[in-house]
Amino acid sequence: MPNSTLLEHLNWRYATKKMDPTKAVPQDKVDQIVEAIRMAPTSSGTQPFELFVVTNPNLRADIQKVAWNQAQITDGSHLLVFAAWDNYTADRIDAVTHQMTDERGENPTLSGYYENLKATYLLHDAQVNFEHAARQAYIALGFALVAAAELEVDSTPMEGFDPAKVDEILGLSERGLRSVVLLPLGYRQADADWLLPMKKVRKAREDIVNVVS
Repeated sequence: MPNSTLLEHLNWRYATKKMDPTKAVPQDKVDQIVEAIRMAPTSSGTQPFELFVVTNPNLRADIQKVAWNQAQITDGSHLLVFAAWDNYTADRIDAVTHQMTDERGENPTLSGYYENLKATYLLHDAQVNFEHAARQAYIALGFALVAAAELEVDSTPMEGFDPAKVDEILGLSERGLRSVVLLPLGYRQADADWLLPMKKVRKAREDIVNVVS
């Protein structure tokens, strides 16, 4: 599909159910997907999550056991784990401010903005802040799905797993992180995937799009 448009690539992609364990995604394509994730927008530019690219077969097998034994986790060559901050803290927001200052120069307006942000977030319950951070990770997930489709890499977003168990396997809690969503990457095994022959089904435009003018 070398000359395909973005919409054609999005029509090509689907939540792959059976990946070919003999085919690995080339590192340059993984790097491009990871870079798309890094470039995704987040609230106030905080990027309140970390990404784990898991290739270790033993770790992926352990994760599979706490993720409904979904085969893509081990049949794919890479497993992306999106892990959100468990809370917004003064140190974390200050680190964002310092990076902005280092790269953009001193700016009282910018510094004031992040001081106000800190004053607001630090009043929130940790669970509220985690849920906000998790939503930012989902924005990045969307970028990953589109990037993978453009590169003709198959992927399957997964919420069907035990987050506490994945946190334990990857040692996330001690890093102040909580797993949010998984994304195996690989290549479809066309003759073994029951979903592939089926027509893509989406709501009609008039059923989902409302134009307010």
